[in-house]
Amino acid sequence: MSSRVYNFGAGPAMLATEVMEKAQAEFLDYNGMGASVIEISHRSREFEAIIDRCDELIRELTSLPDNYKILYVHGGARMQFSAIPMNLLNRKPVKKSLYFETGNFAKMAQKEAARYGEAKIVASSADTGFDRIPEFDPSVVEQDAAYAHITSNNTLYGTRWNSFPETGDVPLVADATSEILSRVIDYSKFGVIFAGFQKNLGPSGMALVLIREDLLGHAMPETPIMLDYKTYADNHSLANTTNTFAIYMLKLMLEWKLERGGVAALEAINNQKSQILYDVLDSSGFYKGVAHPDHRSTMNVTFNLANNELLGKFLEQALEQGLYALKGHRAVGGIRASIYNAMPIEGIRSLADFMREFERTNG
Repeated sequence: MSSRVYNFGAGPAMLATEVMEKAQAEFLDYNGMGASVIEISHRSREFEAIIDRCDELIRELTSLPDNYKILYVHGGARMQFSAIPMNLLNRKPVKKSLYFETGNFAKMAQKEAARYGEAKIVASSADTGFDRIPEFDPSVVEQDAAYAHITSNNTLYGTRWNSFPETGDVPLVADATSEILSRVIDYSKFGVIFAGFQKNLGPSGMALVLIREDLLGHAMPETPIMLDYKTYADNHSLANTTNTFAIYMLKLMLEWKLERGGVAALEAINNQKSQILYDVLDSSGFYKGVAHPDHRSTMNVTFNLANNELLGKFLEQALEQGLYALKGHRAVGGIRASIYNAMPIEGIRSLADFMREFERTNG
């Protein structure tokens, strides 16, 4: 292929072209060292400068309160499904956690937590095919629970929490993998927010964990040292050899976000991008949106064709137009356009134009 496609893949997802070009230019000779960033020690002053800069950028982009630690953790978001209960359940006499079941990853997280204690589902939208965020009564949040867990944006189904549940004194934990730094939120409402790198932050294989300091130091005795968040907090995430390249790419992506006006500016463009596609869905009987209109994500736009026999043709012709990785997850089917921060609005307009033309010729 002679030119880059518009990559709508859910993750690993597209990164900003400018970021990858900068990484390419620096790859063989980082900062005049005569060595690549993937060759230098994680304990070198050059890499310490990279991770320090990540800290600064994250605090600036999130307005993170001072009593939160920034951790760069191995294993991606799914590893945190184990780390969260192992670090937090031991805080309470009864090892109990609360889960809001809003999709596939919320189900995985709850199932993993049940290995270490009671993992109670307090609200679920399974009965409507996870097409919405479930209603819930705040009284179901039992105050003796160690934490309550949500998935803030549901990649497979294209839904998100527009407002977050009130949980009283129970720390709220959010898996924000598919929307981190895509909208302005108040981080002080959460005990922990974590996100895999591979959608809005950088390459796959690592997770960003933002944790309130009082929640550190409670890990179960059997917790492996590299799953104990205090290990990361005490050693600036450098207790062992970290993925230096992923953190370097994270720095470049964070700088890119800041150069574009920060999270508030990105949120405005994300709202505009998603609305272009939702306008096509709402004006058509040819396409059927998966998510309830009141719960739509700005990161993952999911829909089906009224005639599912046309799905293969749609995907094939879309790829010919440079619209890549639009096939929906196997659990949902149909089409999923993942439009993270790095997706330019030109890609959205190209997809919308293609959808209208495909409907015209096949409707």
